[in-house]
Amino acid sequence: MKKRFENGLKVESRIEKKCSVMAKRENLTAYSFLMPSLIVFVALVLFPIVFSFFLSFTEWNFLSGLKGIKIVGLNNFKTLFSDAKFMQAVKNTFIYTITTVPTSILLALALAYVVNEKAYGKKLLRSCFFIPYISSAVALATVFKILFREDGPVNMFAQMALHTDGPIKWFVSPALNKIPIIIFMIWTAIGYELVVYMAALQGISPSLYESAKIDGAGSLKCFLKITFPLISPTTFYLVIVRMIAAFKVFSAIDIMTLGLPARENTSIVVKVYEEAFRNYRFGLASAQAWVLVAIILVVTLINFRVQKKWVHY
Repeated sequence: MKKRFENGLKVESRIEKKCSVMAKRENLTAYSFLMPSLIVFVALVLFPIVFSFFLSFTEWNFLSGLKGIKIVGLNNFKTLFSDAKFMQAVKNTFIYTITTVPTSILLALALAYVVNEKAYGKKLLRSCFFIPYISSAVALATVFKILFREDGPVNMFAQMALHTDGPIKWFVSPALNKIPIIIFMIWTAIGYELVVYMAALQGISPSLYESAKIDGAGSLKCFLKITFPLISPTTFYLVIVRMIAAFKVFSAIDIMTLGLPARENTSIVVKVYEEAFRNYRFGLASAQAWVLVAIILVVTLINFRVQKKWVHY
């Protein structure tokens, strides 16, 4: 009995050793597959984030090399909040977000409802609406710049309809230079939002509408009591995604106003690009970028706090 017990212990210890060796081999295999992605993530994502946070407390010209880095503490942030141009960029960014996000979401919801319920050729229409979203932002911004220039089609129709004395200077006028940007952002966002909304609408059971109609509910009441509550998680997702995208607007502004004297419609990301790659003040640009991160984080947290009152899971 004693020998059998000792033999059993030996067999058990051998099995444990084999299991341990197999587990180590499996972990090594898993890490070998993950290693390329981890290296790319650390090199291209994590390190730039940490380094930019460090640079926000420094004064550094990229051309001077790493030896030219000078620690200045919070001076960059103090400079930002006393800079009228940067504060104007913050204001403009909020204007773009407030005007484009709700407008594009409401239009996308209306179009998705119509296309999903009453339109013929849903797949074709969905593809047509989605094309601007997947197209090159630079190419689309160039098209919009041509449309809104002084001798462009928009001015031609405006002169015919409004009987103006001369062409409207959309990009030069401080009162009008944000309008092309806002229209561009709404137009390019609707396609993605429409596709997401159509998927959400198709996930609602038709039996709910049938029961509501039996009880005498009309189309408006069905939308308010059934459709909107059931797609509210989708709406919340789109609000968060589109707000972040609106805060990061860059291509439309940079392409449409390139080389023009009026830059009152600039955004925070455009200012970051100008400070970093035109003025070579990477410390100040990093500080601007982290201010943008803080703004997005605060706005997102506020949305998550408020969503409990209107999002139904």
